[in-house]
Amino acid sequence: MKESLPEAWLRGPLDGVDPLIAPVLRSFQQAAEELAEHSRGLAPEQVWARPHGMTSLGFHLRHIAGSVDRLSAYVAGRQLSAAEMEAMRAEQQEPASPSDWPLEKLLEEVDRSFRRAEALVRAIDPASLRDARAVGRKQIPVTVAGLLVHIAEHTHRHLGEAISASKLARAAAPAS
Repeated sequence: MKESLPEAWLRGPLDGVDPLIAPVLRSFQQAAEELAEHSRGLAPEQVWARPHGMTSLGFHLRHIAGSVDRLSAYVAGRQLSAAEMEAMRAEQQEPASPSDWPLEKLLEEVDRSFRRAEALVRAIDPASLRDARAVGRKQIPVTVAGLLVHIAEHTHRHLGEAISASKLARAAAPAS
């Protein structure tokens, strides 16, 4: 019997990462593993299926990648560019054909987003966790620590929805 790893947060400290910052990196690791596990073997039509009117797995994968990038911009102390705003609007659109955004491409986009965010998070000085940041057009005041928590919890909110969408799509139309 294959022994499975414990959840990412139970795998111990990360070398060179402050223990106050490491949990967000572990959340990326857990999300990536669960997305790969629960989406394995899905056909393109299942990835973009909307069982019971739910949002598709494809949407959640695009949104996870995009939201991690956008929230990371705020952590870095910058506002979103016009291109980032356009990309956010594009997340809502389904592809003309499910094969335009296959599962592998979507998971690669999530992985790239996690790697970019990981590089940013690893470079954070723990002394800056209380530093102020401004979010959105309204410049809502938050802290670096608050943004890090939100990146992790928002990712996992959509992870749960992605898993549900995967399971429902698989049950509604098994892959051939």
